[in-house]
Amino acid sequence: MAVPTLEGPAGTESARALDRHIELTDPEELELEGGRMSFLEHLDELRKRLIASIIGIAAGCIVGFLLLTRVFHFIMVPLQQMLPDGGKMITTGPTEMFMLYIKVGFLLGLLIAAPWVLYQVWLFVAPGLYSHEKRFAIPFVLVASIFFFGGAAFAHYVAFPTVWRFFIDFGTDEFVVFMPKIGDVFALYAKILLGLGIVFQMPILVLALARMGLITAGFMIRNFKYALLIIAILGALISPGGDVVGQMVMGGPMLVLYVLSIGVAWVFQRRGADAEA
Repeated sequence: MAVPTLEGPAGTESARALDRHIELTDPEELELEGGRMSFLEHLDELRKRLIASIIGIAAGCIVGFLLLTRVFHFIMVPLQQMLPDGGKMITTGPTEMFMLYIKVGFLLGLLIAAPWVLYQVWLFVAPGLYSHEKRFAIPFVLVASIFFFGGAAFAHYVAFPTVWRFFIDFGTDEFVVFMPKIGDVFALYAKILLGLGIVFQMPILVLALARMGLITAGFMIRNFKYALLIIAILGALISPGGDVVGQMVMGGPMLVLYVLSIGVAWVFQRRGADAEA
């Protein structure tokens, strides 16, 4: 529909009044418009955050190597104790143990640097946020770190021992001696640990999407059957061993977190969003 215009001084004054009205009633949109960056600026910001993350991980690795022996025993001793009586893990290469210590130190560095990396993620998305949303930087990093370390703790104390016990019982027979390679055992441990740490970020992701108005609790409930299918597929894809037990260990927490995320979406979604959907 065409908007009628007024010519002359009266029309000019009306236009100025209208401009002032828009400026006064829509300050957040003007703020967001001012904070938008070009594609090249986004790439430059991404480069800065990646470099900062790498520096943080390197610093975490330095600290990790100082604690290496203690952490190595913390990981390996309980696994060795679950083996049949007198059982030990083996190494078959001259450099395997050396590289294993390097990998343990790197994993520890990733865990130590996780809050810093999450902070870099926040800084990358912050230019697209309103000023009143940017003050949630510390709560975001704190809560995301808690969920990440919660996933890592669940992997260490529950998920991996369950998978490890299954493989031990399945691989022990009167005709077979179960002697796992220590490098393969740690690779399985690291995949489950990091995988569940990332999976436990689901409520944080849902919170962000709900605040942006992209999903609602009603939407998640209505599409629950599709979520079950996606969880089953993801559980199979990210399960380190590809076995049924591994899929259940990865998929079970995802299902629980999805239900928890429905509550998160209901609390933090925009009011009236379900009605609009």
